[in-house]
Amino acid sequence: MSDHLMSGTSTAATGADLALAAGPAPAASTAGVTAGVHVGKAAADAALDRGWLLGHFKDPEDPRHSKDVEIKWGVHPRGERRAQWVRGEDRTALLVLISGRFRMEFPGRDVVLAEQGDYVVWGRGVDHSWEAEEDAVVLTVRWPSVPGYKVEQDTSGE
Repeated sequence: MSDHLMSGTSTAATGADLALAAGPAPAASTAGVTAGVHVGKAAADAALDRGWLLGHFKDPEDPRHSKDVEIKWGVHPRGERRAQWVRGEDRTALLVLISGRFRMEFPGRDVVLAEQGDYVVWGRGVDHSWEAEEDAVVLTVRWPSVPGYKVEQDTSGE
């Protein structure tokens, strides 16, 4: 049994596709989620939640809910910068460059990720910010997943 995800299309798994030995899918399942399995497209799903695919902020009934880890699919146009520095970070993070060129800024040191697969890890207490030097896609993994880090977006249009 497999789900086929082809460019430009998304095949939502059906109960028959993902039948588990434990029995039928719960009645409350939704498209793309069956018996505790979620199938999706990172770019499409990320656009619904500021890039975040997994973490404490997802509904507790969603298999993407986790208090242990957060995962983000970040799509950033050239010149985009984080609105403000993260200060007093309580989590450890890994950021992997998927495509483009991306600069991580740390106190006293910048790290430029320029080739697919380049990555940087930083620990608790490390202040940071970032800028997309080219159109970039990055995958970020943070742990643990804790509330309180949302940066308010500027809605003034400036």
